[in-house]
Amino acid sequence: MGKPSGRGSCLLNRRPLVRALLASAAIAAALALAGCDTDGTTSAVNGRHMQPLSDRMQAEIESKNMAKESPILVRIFKEESELEVWKQDRSGRFALLNTYPICRWSGELGPKIKQGDRQAPEGFYTITPGLMNPNSNYYLAINTGFPNAYDRANGRTGAFLMIHGDCSSAGCYAMTDEQIAEIYALARESFFGGQRSFQIQAYPFKMTPLNMAKHRNSPHMAFWKMLKEGYDYFEVTRAEPKVDVCEKRYVFGAEPSAKFSPADRCPAYRIPEEIVTAVREKQHRDETQTAELINRGTPTIPVKMGVDGGMNATFMTAVKSHGGPGATIRTAAGTIPPHVNPPGFEPPAETMSASTLSLASAESKPAYGPRSSVQVASAVPGSSGGVGSFFSNLFGSKAEDPRATQPAEASAAKSKPAASGAKRGQSAAGASRPKSEPPPAETKTANAATKPPPSKQEANTELQKDAGSAPGLLSGAAPTMPSSGFDNRFGAWN
Repeated sequence: MGKPSGRGSCLLNRRPLVRALLASAAIAAALALAGCDTDGTTSAVNGRHMQPLSDRMQAEIESKNMAKESPILVRIFKEESELEVWKQDRSGRFALLNTYPICRWSGELGPKIKQGDRQAPEGFYTITPGLMNPNSNYYLAINTGFPNAYDRANGRTGAFLMIHGDCSSAGCYAMTDEQIAEIYALARESFFGGQRSFQIQAYPFKMTPLNMAKHRNSPHMAFWKMLKEGYDYFEVTRAEPKVDVCEKRYVFGAEPSAKFSPADRCPAYRIPEEIVTAVREKQHRDETQTAELINRGTPTIPVKMGVDGGMNATFMTAVKSHGGPGATIRTAAGTIPPHVNPPGFEPPAETMSASTLSLASAESKPAYGPRSSVQVASAVPGSSGGVGSFFSNLFGSKAEDPRATQPAEASAAKSKPAASGAKRGQSAAGASRPKSEPPPAETKTANAATKPPPSKQEANTELQKDAGSAPGLLSGAAPTMPSSGFDNRFGAWN
């Protein structure tokens, strides 16, 4: 029913029958989700995961010689707090479609090492349909699939690290609800177009000579130079690099003589000569410029900035202009909710005691007022009779990437995300998590730069966080769809 159009893609013919079938599937999926809504909310039936692309975005896609269903690729830059969506144009090359300011990410620059370190992941991640979560407590969520083969080979731990809405992060990349709705829709349309997976490339910063010079003293520099190989591959080819792992390191664009094994010796492999030459030339130029910048005395950036993560200047400026968090703030990039916790932000003295007490809880957020009108109430996880199994029955199933089993684990445990009310204001000390619920991504803590010395009660709260007992951890962003579901619904097409 389609013809190949680049790696991992197959454009479906736009015949009325096919489009009608997909539309019927969307309607049935929304109705199926309603049966899982045991909390009595309306979030599952309002179809937020099926929101159409805006006329503005569709016009932008067309103006850049792209098709709505063409493959996408995502790049994330922590230091700049930006998320880029690239889309394949009709020439077969990827071009930048849109850049989204990131509302919040946590931790420092550098990779995620272990569960509980609040680090957002860095590396290359493959997103299959099964990692798309329509039932997130954080509006909508896309699971990065952490840990990937590289992370596992290097002993890194953690799970359910997302790109989601709600502007609140503990190991995730948090967008506004409006932004995640559009990003989710772009991914959904690419899957409808036949793309089996898309790639997320998460970097500490844009891998320019100036940034490499500024961060030259970082203990993560060897890791970042390895990531830069994939960055440079994409920069010179405008094609998604094929990513493999051997000898506990990434390999890009390789055609091996045998199967790669993440922790074992690399097999013999080759990379097309024209790509090797182009990448080496770029690397040589960049290294020369970096050395010149260092010789001219380019100052270094501290290894640890002393604040928890980052927020794009667009949002930080908006928060400061309103005197700080505590009210719904509407910007051109989306709605900032009252409970947002800007990095390094010092609240006014008269509100310090109240907000600090609230932030000290692993679960609670400051009681700044009602939630944004954009936020939709949390939904309960899908069951085997929900949207996932519907798509599975409609399109057939096919075993794919083992990372897509993460949502299955959450579904198999029949876990229930914390209700919206609990997520907003319930203390960790006074509630417990059902034993069947999967471990969350991270816990929500106060900014280290503004938090007073911990009291005995706060210390106990920290212990509870590490134990994963607080009900308001990012469990709402955890995938809730069955493994036989959204991930596999396109198996019959190919």
